[in-house]
Amino acid sequence: MHDCPIRHLVPLVIKKKQQDVLGFLEANKIGFEEKDIAANEENRKWMRENVPENSRPATGYPLPPQIFNESQYRGDYDAFFEARENNAVYAFLGLKAPPGSKEAEAQANQQA
Repeated sequence: MHDCPIRHLVPLVIKKKQQDVLGFLEANKIGFEEKDIAANEENRKWMRENVPENSRPATGYPLPPQIFNESQYRGDYDAFFEARENNAVYAFLGLKAPPGSKEAEAQANQQA
């Protein structure tokens, strides 16, 4: 009997999303701490408890990556991706956009 390829696909999709978020943070020199929930039960429990009820799936547990600024929940990968597409990642992360960035310019234009 062969393993179902779907089982192998889910971890690969999660890994790709994690790499996407981490790659963006590294490329933009945004400090972060990565917490492994696969090998650390305490991290997994903390994440599950701190994802707001309205952001949890109807069944099961929220899947990584889940993004926090300290203990403040910011969103999941889909929210991160949407913010990135809209040049609003710093706002999504709860950070001030760096001067000269597209996001800083957009924020300045909105305030003017």
